[in-house]
Amino acid sequence: MNATPASVQAALEPAAPQPATPQPAAPEAEKEVLFRVVNRVAIVTLNRPAALNALSHAMVRELAGLLENVRADDAIVALVLEGAGPKGFCAGGDVRALYQLAREQARDGANGWQQFFVDEYRLDYLLHTFCKPIVALLDGVTMGGGMGLGQAAALRIATSRTKIAMPETRIGLLPDVGATHFLAKMPVEMELYVGLTGAMLTGADAVHCRLADACVPGEWLDAYEARLAAAQWTGDVHAALREVFVSPCHEAGEGALASLAPLIVRHFDRRLSVEQIVASLRADLEREHSQAGRAWLEATLEALTHYSPTMLEVTREALLRGRQMTLAECFRMELGIVGRAIEEGDFCEGVRAHLVDKDRKPRWAPATLVEVRSERVRHFLASPWRGEAHPLADLGA
Repeated sequence: MNATPASVQAALEPAAPQPATPQPAAPEAEKEVLFRVVNRVAIVTLNRPAALNALSHAMVRELAGLLENVRADDAIVALVLEGAGPKGFCAGGDVRALYQLAREQARDGANGWQQFFVDEYRLDYLLHTFCKPIVALLDGVTMGGGMGLGQAAALRIATSRTKIAMPETRIGLLPDVGATHFLAKMPVEMELYVGLTGAMLTGADAVHCRLADACVPGEWLDAYEARLAAAQWTGDVHAALREVFVSPCHEAGEGALASLAPLIVRHFDRRLSVEQIVASLRADLEREHSQAGRAWLEATLEALTHYSPTMLEVTREALLRGRQMTLAECFRMELGIVGRAIEEGDFCEGVRAHLVDKDRKPRWAPATLVEVRSERVRHFLASPWRGEAHPLADLGA
């Protein structure tokens, strides 16, 4: 999930009863998920452009069903995931709807908040382990749940318009949807920086961080269907897909983040707690720096002193643990942490302050990093379930 609000608060409410008589199919423009096949390649479009294609629970369920159909169809050789409209691939999940369910203590049941996460994580795992090549077009805003979908792809295409982030700690959550696994592709210092601060990454930054396989001009994707229609699948399908989606002179520059790597390595040492990282940043601000270096120090310090203290320390530990875990184990760990964050932590307060009342003044509990006790961090990381009782116990079996 992520800190980007979705426009439809009812996305996770119980489904309306189905009418007894058949109803006309919804026009294509009204469907939240579109499906078509071009030259033996399935194209799945997230179709909520007004909400930056944020995921509703119904969309998660529909996507899972479509994947099973694609898996069983021998005529389909690959799958493309894209977002409708010019602004984003997917801004994540419907955070406000989850907030409402949490406020109503609607955890259990088919439409409770816990089932949303269970279904979303199962969908992400299915994508990661899919039997056919997947291409994800990470064009525009790609955050939270959108990263969960996109990072499962064999070919991740960023563009000059890409804006990638995992900003969950800002609202009292942790980077989930498999982030404790896929962020581990980076060096540990970069992983901690991206995961703790929710830094916004460009397409070039994403390639540098191993979160994208190529960065192309946004206009290159506008005509991809014509190239796809002409593609041949007689040899290496993955190589043929690269010819369709990767521009001959793709924008694979280093991006701004590469120049900040020395500062990131200096301050995000895996041995430091978040409280110690903050102290390191403050001490460094007393020294002389370039304008860009000082701006980075100030912005990073701002994030780590204003986001949920509990979830910052919990996220740090979860990211470090995830580097030693399988993908399935990461999803199981994340589900337990998310549940504790919603029921016992800062999630509701974070969403209230940033997305509902918008006073930008969350009252975190505890309020500062120095007050976060190690026992509380361990509690959030301890699974609420034992063995086979875990809702994701069979994942990876």
